[in-house]
Amino acid sequence: MIDSISFFFTTKKQDVESMVNLFSFIKDYLVDQEDGIRQLITWFLNLVMEEEALLQSSAQRYERTDSRKASRNGYKSRTLLTKYGELELLKPQFREFPFETQIFEKYSRVEKSILATVAESYLQGVSTRWVEKVTIALGVEGISASSVSRITKELDEKVEEFISKPIEHEIPYLFVDATYLKVRDRLHYENKALFVVAGIRDDSLREILGVRLADSEDSLFWQDLFEDLKERGLRGVKLVVSDGHKGIQKAVRESFIGSSWQMCHVHLIRQVLKKVPKKKHKEVSEKIKEALVDRQKLQDLIRELDNMGYKSAADTLEHFQYNVMNYMQFPQNHWRRIRTTNIMERTNKEIKRRSKVVGAFPNKESVLRLVVSILIDINEEWITGNRYIVMEQ
Repeated sequence: MIDSISFFFTTKKQDVESMVNLFSFIKDYLVDQEDGIRQLITWFLNLVMEEEALLQSSAQRYERTDSRKASRNGYKSRTLLTKYGELELLKPQFREFPFETQIFEKYSRVEKSILATVAESYLQGVSTRWVEKVTIALGVEGISASSVSRITKELDEKVEEFISKPIEHEIPYLFVDATYLKVRDRLHYENKALFVVAGIRDDSLREILGVRLADSEDSLFWQDLFEDLKERGLRGVKLVVSDGHKGIQKAVRESFIGSSWQMCHVHLIRQVLKKVPKKKHKEVSEKIKEALVDRQKLQDLIRELDNMGYKSAADTLEHFQYNVMNYMQFPQNHWRRIRTTNIMERTNKEIKRRSKVVGAFPNKESVLRLVVSILIDINEEWITGNRYIVMEQ
């Protein structure tokens, strides 16, 4: 751990400069909190790297000493994505050897996975100009064949380790959600469904349990996915929450005997609204939300939609009517968390945001390298974070 005294009070001059900067950032924070916090974090992380540079070189900047191990060679600009936005950091450089910092370690897996995907795209004939543009955006100046091979091997090992890790806790609530990515299949690109499986554990924490890219969504796909999870230790499932994917209801009945399947309310409302005029979206949406807590109200709404001429919307509600209130058999303080797949919302957004850099993936393997790299970081936050719900003892 860096000594706080040496960190902030290295020299009198640096002490004064640091305090002036700190007061300036605090004033900015009071004026514009969002921008102020970004500046404050940027200032702090740059200070951390300065201290790392001091420890690695064994000397202050411009200090003349026999103990010096390296000479400073300016800075290299480096961006870091955080929950507060993109930060522009100044990474110190040495003449004799590369400067090393722990600040970017958490993000290295994702960067490596994007780098490997870009390299594979290049090898499969994607525009060289496009590849150069993306690598520059990532701050990478050159990619050798040996580097790509090494990075790919390392990522594949991480993928295998993550998707085969034992499931140690009972999982009463299981969630499945999909996001769609463009993946190359022989000579053309297809939108393929990437399914991420997560659960709420018996200790009230969330955990990401699995990920799979689907060629099809029939019941055999789901049975194979669920059996794989069970072989890794999945047990105690009482409720499975998902969109109305084809075949999933049958697979839940056969794989988790005695459990229930819950149609995600958010996905159900989206499906129904696709079948009514846009000007009616707000009205119909509110009526569905009111009806999803009472079976009689739901029956009345189905008839009302049919009478309004929205037969297809009425048919959708009727099709899922027996699977929209299964969450109500569980403790009421859990309802808000288990009637939708909102638990996965941030995960899917992060996958979409990161995959935009790539655009289209050259193969299935490259999808998993990137996605699993993201899921590892999110999962670490989940299993070390706060309780998601309160389980009754």
